[in-house]
Amino acid sequence: MPDHEGMANGLRMFVAVVPPDEALEHLDAFLEVRRDAAGFRWALIEQLHVTLAFLDAVPERVLDDLVEGLGRAAAKRTSFDTRITGGGAFPTAADARILWAGFELDEHGRTELDRLATGARAAASRAGVAVDGGRFQPHVTVARLRAPRDVVKWVRLLDGYAGPAWHADRIELVASYLGEGPGRRPRYETIDTLPLSPR
Repeated sequence: MPDHEGMANGLRMFVAVVPPDEALEHLDAFLEVRRDAAGFRWALIEQLHVTLAFLDAVPERVLDDLVEGLGRAAAKRTSFDTRITGGGAFPTAADARILWAGFELDEHGRTELDRLATGARAAASRAGVAVDGGRFQPHVTVARLRAPRDVVKWVRLLDGYAGPAWHADRIELVASYLGEGPGRRPRYETIDTLPLSPR
């Protein structure tokens, strides 16, 4: 693992479901012609994902325990079908800081994704890693705004989007190195991939 300065308190990491390239390229193409909008910082295609658990500081000494726990949590859940569709904004469309795309899930998929998030957070806690305790809402962040603004028209645009269906069969543990990516964005490095059980 890279030896980065300023990581004495631990590595910044997250656990995620990462859509396949086909799904990401489809969404990227849909958004491409709109990327000249002022005030938006669009996510790079290779950084689009669904965060299950955000881990602000993971000590390297607990990394093996964390990976082992995440592996057990993933194996308890079964794979599911989904697609990227629709969208929204945080905190609200009228005063947004984040624009996101949503997910289409049947009952099985919604249950498994929710339990994956719960299991990932529990695995982190058992490994001694603090977890952001915000309520889980599956989404893909597509843009951040430099200042709060009304994005109702963008949410309506995303409401008409439906990407290709794909099969979610794994989760990833990803390290995030702030300021090391293009345009001073974070650089992501997949540390491990943990498979779900077949349905």
